[in-house]
Amino acid sequence: MSTPHNEANLGDIAKTVIMPGDPLRAQYIAENFLENVKLVNQVRGMYAYTGTYQGKSLTIMASGMGMPSMGIYSYELYHFYGVENIIRIGSCGGYQPDLKLFDIILSEKVFSEGNFALTLNNDPCHIVEASRNLNSKISDTAKKSEISLIQGNTVCTDCFDVYMTNVNEFLTRIPQDFNPVSAEMEAFALFYVAKLLHKNAACLMSVVDSKYIKDIATPEQRQNGLNDMIRLALDSALNI
Repeated sequence: MSTPHNEANLGDIAKTVIMPGDPLRAQYIAENFLENVKLVNQVRGMYAYTGTYQGKSLTIMASGMGMPSMGIYSYELYHFYGVENIIRIGSCGGYQPDLKLFDIILSEKVFSEGNFALTLNNDPCHIVEASRNLNSKISDTAKKSEISLIQGNTVCTDCFDVYMTNVNEFLTRIPQDFNPVSAEMEAFALFYVAKLLHKNAACLMSVVDSKYIKDIATPEQRQNGLNDMIRLALDSALNI
């Protein structure tokens, strides 16, 4: 079995998938954290690797950037490959002044002003929640591992927020009581597809830029410098 975007066969992909955006980050995780690794997809360079982590079968697969790409890959994983859980791990912009580079954020709800849900499912939905069960397991794992974890709401944008001509104008369109701590570009699609297909989804992010600080993480840091977040996702998957 395969899809237009995934050449893996049934059984090649585990029930739980850790999903970075960057294919090279997927390769980095597979090569440095998994055992018995097998490359199961490389269509369009969107690498997927299945192996074991402390004896548990896991798949690491890239999603690409943006909601359309995440929407395609998450839908196919859930619908065609029997995946039950996806934990997105990625980078984000910080939207609170006390955040520092590489702080780890666990998304609770995601807001999008786009029409992903309307187009996919004729649903004028703009706010969707993470799986509470997955979030609970991730939070418990962070406490046991003594990893500082910030939980809060996220905005999911249709463009890279750093390039917005007026980010403050964008912020005025967010519901007043939403109070986002971060911004990224994929989580709304993931959470909505999971909700539609009755699956589980969570999103862990590391801060790599912020409207409050001048430093921006380099591409190399983004690819390889997020090990605490990676380990948190992998360790959490052991409890699923």
